[in-house]
Amino acid sequence: MNGKRTVLISGAGVSGLALAYWLHRYGFAVTVVEKAGAPRDGGYPVDVRGTAIEVVRRMGILPRLRDAHIDSRRATFLDADGGEVATVRTHAVAGSVEGQDLEVRRGELTASLHALVRDDVEFLFDDSVDTLDQSAGGVDVTFRGGRRRTFDLVVGADGTYSRTRGLVFGPEERFHHYLGYCFAVFTMPNTLGLSRELVMWNTPGRAAALYATGDGDELHAFLNFHRPQPPTDALRDPGAQRELVAETFAGAGWEVPGMLAALRDADDAFFGTAGQIRMPRWSDGRVALVGDAAYAPSFLTGQGSSLALAGACVLAHALAAHRDHTAAFAAHERDFRGFVDMNQALVTGGAATLFPATARDLERRDTMLRNLVTMDSAPVRPAHSALTLPEDYDDRSGPAWARPVR
Repeated sequence: MNGKRTVLISGAGVSGLALAYWLHRYGFAVTVVEKAGAPRDGGYPVDVRGTAIEVVRRMGILPRLRDAHIDSRRATFLDADGGEVATVRTHAVAGSVEGQDLEVRRGELTASLHALVRDDVEFLFDDSVDTLDQSAGGVDVTFRGGRRRTFDLVVGADGTYSRTRGLVFGPEERFHHYLGYCFAVFTMPNTLGLSRELVMWNTPGRAAALYATGDGDELHAFLNFHRPQPPTDALRDPGAQRELVAETFAGAGWEVPGMLAALRDADDAFFGTAGQIRMPRWSDGRVALVGDAAYAPSFLTGQGSSLALAGACVLAHALAAHRDHTAAFAAHERDFRGFVDMNQALVTGGAATLFPATARDLERRDTMLRNLVTMDSAPVRPAHSALTLPEDYDDRSGPAWARPVR
């Protein structure tokens, strides 16, 4: 169909692939550019909760994700000496609905999304956007590889450190809000024989966790610590990052010395800070942002993937319902910003209590955990399901340009 609107999506992560699915379904011609050579596999487990469960159900991948559900059995919390504080069901501390919400490996989620669109969407791997030049008729894009193309619309789905956002909206510092924590994640051998469980050690301002997502020989290791100001210099120097973590956890007990040794040798270590992206608007002219690029909630909320899935669905629906992109982007913000605000507020509402920064907060957290042991179920966080998705179009409804391509 010659009248298809063309959309370039920068980033083949969760939000980019989900958006590609919905836009293709609604009759758009979609191109996805990704700097990696293929959709990225591996990565730390992610949650799919609440409204996002309905999104993946509509996409037809819910059965596959249920099969991939990690179904962690328990979370054990330890004190400074390695003594047990409490052991609870994992969903209880996550605010998830047992039997409904899911936890899957990030690579499994992206593989499921990629399988939906790989035959219907143009992919440009090993490439990225270099420049964007908007005009009344479209967006002229120059790619790092040298090619030049013009698209009706461009959507940045390229994560917290989005290049698209930098090109169009300005430096990251304007929008990144540091939440007071730094972390290092990596994998290490499962010498403890852990199986589908999380074990977390805490002292005020420091947390060390080992997570076995199955019965295998590998653990996800996590070292998290409170720091009032971000370590700006260390963020650019992997050696300085490892040194900072080692200094912070010097003298720590339990398995932390072994974790620090494993971190020194890890080839998959990632160091970052807990932060949120907060923007006054998510679009400028013909360019919009989705997922972490627009509203990263931070790992402290556990809602990054769920917001990415829901946001892609709402944005695509708005673009299908409104021929004019300005009206579409306005509808997207109107319908979705409240949901984002509720989920970002989870940090101040208690989601960060797993990582208490003071002795007093640690005691409160431990009391909360002991109370959870005696409860049949934990309180569900309303923010997870606060969004009502728009009705999906079918062949008999919606404007002509929005009717699905089967």
